[in-house]
Formats: sequence, structure tokens, C-alpha cells
Amino acid sequence: MTKVQIYTDGAARGNPDGPGGYGTILHFVDSAGVLHKKELSGGFVRTTNNRMELLAAIVGLEALNRPCQVELYSDSKYLTDAFNQHWIDNWVKNNWKRGKSGPVKNVDLWERLLKAKEPHQVTFIWVKGHAGHLENERCDELATGAADGNELMVDAGME
Repeated sequence: MTKVQIYTDGAARGNPDGPGGYGTILHFVDSAGVLHKKELSGGFVRTTNNRMELLAAIVGLEALNRPCQVELYSDSKYLTDAFNQHWIDNWVKNNWKRGKSGPVKNVDLWERLLKAKEPHQVTFIWVKGHAGHLENERCDELATGAADGNELMVDAGME
């Protein structure tokens, strides 16, 4: 099974009506032993930061054209905790309710993320901020550039 590292980030500009972008970097070794690096940007969307983070993870997983062993790095504690602390399992079991605090937000994207990760073995790894994590910083640059430029920056799939 191919081992892949995915680094993600979203930049939503702090309000639901503001510009947002999401960036993803894939690292993988092909069957010939050659290391590849793909940068993808989801472009521009008007939405909130949590949706940006989810989209960044989704675009990375959806770019994989075969089952892989994936390490997905994100600076979103919400995203990584949803899987590592099994929140998402409880949400699904409770029909997308979080108990007394109300319904889960962004169910459409959580469902899409579950489908995208289905064929893979995925480990979600939280990266605290960007300090010292150059790949995550590059993802932030891609996300910010997509938001600021209001356009798709890079669109390349896994070969």
C-alpha cells in the first residue's frame, strides 16, 4: 500500500461572507521509488474556517486514485479530534446530533470526508500552529493565495 503524507490548511478570513481558500500538499513515493510532491488549492469559497479545514482534507483524500496509507497533518484541532477522539463516530450514531449543544454543523462535508477516507488507512495528526512545519506553512500560503486571488491556483492530481 502506498504511503502518503497530506498537509492541509484553510484560510477563511474570519467571517462567513469573507473570502476563503484551502490548500493541500501530497507527498508520496511511486512504485519506482520516486518521491513526488503535489500542491493543490481548492480556490475561492465564501464560507467559515471549519469548512475550509474540512475541504482541505477532502481535496487531499479525493486526489488519491488508489487505496493508500495516509498521514493527514492539520492544524485544525477540531478536525483531528473529530476522528482521534471518536466524536464523528458518536455524531453518526446519534444521527448528527451533539447532545444538548445541538446538531453537528457542516454535516455535508463530514459525510464527504468520511466517503473520501473510506478506501484508505488514515491517521489524523494535529500540528500545533505553523511554527517549524514548512509544509503546513506552504498550505496556508496556497489557501491564502486562493482566497486573495479569488481563483484556483494549482490543480494537479496524484499520478
